[in-house]
Amino acid sequence: MAGLDAWLDDAQLAVSELVTNAQVHVGSVIGVRVRTRADQARIEVSDESIHPPAPRHYSTSSGTGRGLHLIEVVADRWGVDIDDSGKTVWFELGRETPSPARAPGPSGAVIAPTNDTLVVDLLNFPLLMHQAWQEHASALLREFLLVDLDDENTAPFEWHAQASDAMNLLHEQVPTPELLDDPEAIMASAIEPGVSAPRVSLRLPRASLPNFRTLDDMLGEATALAASGTLLAFPTQPEIQEMGHWICSQVHHQGAGAHVPDPWSPDTDVTRRVDFQTSTDWDDRHVTESERALIATDEAGVITAVSPSAAAFLRYATAEDLVGRRIIRIIPSRYHQAHIAGTALHMTNGRDAFIGVTITAPVVLGDDSEEPVSLVVQSHPLPHGHR
Repeated sequence: MAGLDAWLDDAQLAVSELVTNAQVHVGSVIGVRVRTRADQARIEVSDESIHPPAPRHYSTSSGTGRGLHLIEVVADRWGVDIDDSGKTVWFELGRETPSPARAPGPSGAVIAPTNDTLVVDLLNFPLLMHQAWQEHASALLREFLLVDLDDENTAPFEWHAQASDAMNLLHEQVPTPELLDDPEAIMASAIEPGVSAPRVSLRLPRASLPNFRTLDDMLGEATALAASGTLLAFPTQPEIQEMGHWICSQVHHQGAGAHVPDPWSPDTDVTRRVDFQTSTDWDDRHVTESERALIATDEAGVITAVSPSAAAFLRYATAEDLVGRRIIRIIPSRYHQAHIAGTALHMTNGRDAFIGVTITAPVVLGDDSEEPVSLVVQSHPLPHGHR
């Protein structure tokens, strides 16, 4: 058995990942079984959820979503067995021993249909924003769990498991758009209507419907903590928050018997002014007194400073006519979703496909006409992690 020592580090890493995932996302009793031979080790981690795990294809800079990718790297084989009592995620190290009784891997694990399900229709579904929301919500909920954790209280694990169940159902059934890295390719493809789905139909177990309310409540609390600075994560774009609430509300309303779905319609009022607070460490004279055409925004995308030449080019009488408005005021509506999702991903995990790269893009002028410009976006870090 001395040969098993070579697998010890990989086995410990994989077991730690699978047990952590089961604890965080399921919150049930967890079983671990190890079987070894001279030329093989097989480890099984069981929980009471019938949802098969699926690798997340988050941004390369994301701080979460890499667990199953790690299993794929360290294990020679892995898969999932599902029955009425839950699932078992297994992996093997060493020589393969064919077994006719082995269930297929995750791509073949299918939940048997039951009569106790509900079809929820989500209309005009914003696919890019959902992808950004999944990444931000995952990071937010993980931090919220750590803050809320109490050794004598198991409720945070139960709540997190319920929220994770709702997010997993969405991840499994909502189409995932490809997140491109080339700026020109993004500009050509990430525009409406191609980044929205006219209808996404979810098939949800009725037992999971209350979990969407738990998810909505937890994200609301976590967002408030993030806004207060208690969490490392920052509140994301308001449209991202509104979209998450819309999804959970649609599940609740349709589960309660509403027969007509309410389509997604973002509250994106480009004429509205928004209150904002600038950091005391930020000197806006770098913008307001510059001869260059410069615009500064805060993390919520609110314009905080404009140089005179930028205001003149955009056909505004003064820079103050733009200050306090969302930056989407100068972005064509067909690019709104891509901009909101891209900004959310940058704030969540540092995705920088457009940062520091000169691109040509249309902007909306004060008279609502459009003009192509050459522009560059730069992200300036401030103290306490702000930008």
